Amino acid sequence: MGGSAVGVSGGEAAYLAAVLGEDASGALGREAAAEVLDGFARGVPVEEMAARRAMILSRARARMAARAAPAPADLRSDTGRDAVTVTSDEITHDGFFLTRRYALRHPRFDGGQSAEVAREVFVATDAALVLPYDPVRDRVLLVEQFRMGPFGRGDPRPWTLEPVAGRIDGGESPEACARRECEEEAGLAIRRLETISSHYCTPGYSTEFFHIFIGLCDLPEARQGRGGLPSEHEDIRTHVIGFDRAMGLIDSGEANNGPLVLCLLWLARERARLRSAG
Repeated sequence: MGGSAVGVSGGEAAYLAAVLGEDASGALGREAAAEVLDGFARGVPVEEMAARRAMILSRARARMAARAAPAPADLRSDTGRDAVTVTSDEITHDGFFLTRRYALRHPRFDGGQSAEVAREVFVATDAALVLPYDPVRDRVLLVEQFRMGPFGRGDPRPWTLEPVAGRIDGGESPEACARRECEEEAGLAIRRLETISSHYCTPGYSTEFFHIFIGLCDLPEARQGRGGLPSEHEDIRTHVIGFDRAMGLIDSGEANNGPLVLCLLWLARERARLRSAG
């Protein structure tokens, strides 16, 4: 994936313009062009492809971010992706989400090459997640919503407690996304963001990459509320609870969402510092 629209035919150029609009030019548009032209080659109607524009641009932004800021390789191998030989690459599902199947060979730790292996990857976007925290009142805000993952697993209670979270749009920074999602999901204005981590959540099969923050803010009332955007079919309930009760959710197992557990454990480590600074 990735590439440029240089040398495209007239029909391809018109398709790109219809799908990407004003974003067809510039670095983000050039990165998105490969996915759009793949749809053109497979005969996806332009209207259908245009409906996926936001996701296409978000995936393009994620690829650009991955190239721009790889994590260090002090302990792990610094072998580059150019050492991987891809023998085939095809889209196996193409809708709001995207799945690709690769056949490839990669270097082994013993110095040899692997046999050809078939691997499928869920091509997601980057996301920003933020746990709102009031250091003066020692309270956090959690969001609760129905989630397809637990439902698909057969969980009898598919509503989960989570940090505020959302997809990072094309051209948007993780910090800007975190602030926007706090406003949309909980009506909160964040004073300051503290970075917890940036990491792959399920690297065995997904490209999804999380940027996780604590968001310092005012939470004057311990209560339940409502949030979310109806246009995105979000039905969100918010909970403002004290720090001790939040940590109790880890002990009881009710906090069964990985990013929430990570946020709370990080907060437990840094809480004294954050509270002393107000």
